[in-house]
Amino acid sequence: MTLKNRISLLVSLLFTILFALASTVIFILYSNFRKEEFRDRLEIKALSNIKLLVNVKEVDNKLLKMIDQNSINKLYNEKTLVFDSNFKLIYSSIDDAKINWSAEDLKYLKKHKTFFKQQGDYEVYGVFYDTNDKDFYALISATDNYGKRKLLFLRYTLIVSYLLFTCICWVLTSFMVKKAMNPLKLFHQKIKKINENNLDTRITSKSTRNEIDLIANEFNFMMDRIEISYQKQKEFTAHASHELRTPLSRITAQIENTIDDVTTSAKEKTFLKTILSDVNHLSELINSLLILSKIESKNTENSEVHRMDEILFSAMKKLKKSFPDFVILFEMEESDNLDTALEIKGNKNLLEIALNNVLKNACLYSDNKQAQVKISTSGDNLIISISNTGNTLSENEQKKLFQAFMRGKNSKEISGFGLGLRIVNRILTLHKARIIYSIPKEKTNLFQLIFH
Repeated sequence: MTLKNRISLLVSLLFTILFALASTVIFILYSNFRKEEFRDRLEIKALSNIKLLVNVKEVDNKLLKMIDQNSINKLYNEKTLVFDSNFKLIYSSIDDAKINWSAEDLKYLKKHKTFFKQQGDYEVYGVFYDTNDKDFYALISATDNYGKRKLLFLRYTLIVSYLLFTCICWVLTSFMVKKAMNPLKLFHQKIKKINENNLDTRITSKSTRNEIDLIANEFNFMMDRIEISYQKQKEFTAHASHELRTPLSRITAQIENTIDDVTTSAKEKTFLKTILSDVNHLSELINSLLILSKIESKNTENSEVHRMDEILFSAMKKLKKSFPDFVILFEMEESDNLDTALEIKGNKNLLEIALNNVLKNACLYSDNKQAQVKISTSGDNLIISISNTGNTLSENEQKKLFQAFMRGKNSKEISGFGLGLRIVNRILTLHKARIIYSIPKEKTNLFQLIFH
């Protein structure tokens, strides 16, 4: 899970839990408030009935029942019972509602003065009223339909609000976190584009001191150090290769002169030719390293336009001199945009080296000294396909094909250093092109050079 999704999930869950807790607390508080309010109403009603019976001599049971029936504050399904000190019922309202009571309830009232309890759908309130002469007990029962309807409405309101605001919270949180993390996303996209070809790339940071800008500044400092180290390494390789070429050229010239000397014996000439072969291999390795270092230091870039078919023909001509027995079958596929696609911006010498290396590979690893070269287009892309028949590479070897000094199992009897395809890949990358290896059919190697 990405950091953005993790933050969105955690924040959304936090707000969801807080909404649930807030809704629950509101509902519980209002429920308790309703009970307390209804209890107060029952208390007022019970005490008023007792006071009318006790203090107003003109009020008898019939009159009190009429007052109950016509009271403005009449309660729903109300039932009132009044007892004297001997637990004798002295008043009962005419409603059909019943109150389950016992002498124990009245004794409890005498001791605790009041009680409030739930009996099914009814709520019962009991109160003890003490006068100078007698004691009175009142039990009043009723249902708070009005308060319960408000409580039910509040419950549904809270549930709907909870679901609605939770959904809004999840959407807004995802949007806000995505927006807040957008600079980090842009930062990641820029980093992904950095490779050995553009180590001079830097991340633009603003003057604000937020975390993204701090990371960008530290990243730029790190890239400065990496670029300097990388450049020093390439400069060392280039200087070392260049300095080694001169003594090797002298050694080669001296060996060749000694071989041509008539006084040198046949045995000595054979020995010297072996040494000369090794020196030539060493010179080839140094030249390859020098080319590679020049490419990677980007000292060879230019923006001249060249036709790839002309460069290909030049590479084929040079290869023919080195391998006169090698046959190249050439084919050019006709298309409307072929002439435009053949025009490529870049360094002519490097492009020729790339094509020459691929053609040389096709020659060295061919089992019939033959290769097929085809120029075609795909959309606006130019494709140069070079194929030959011979031993193919395994999947593991294909993954490492363009690494330096990589050689497959099919190269045991073929001289080389494993730098040719590495050089090709670096040259094509420099020209915003790419090379693909595939096995279209059994014992067939196919290299495709794709220019965008």
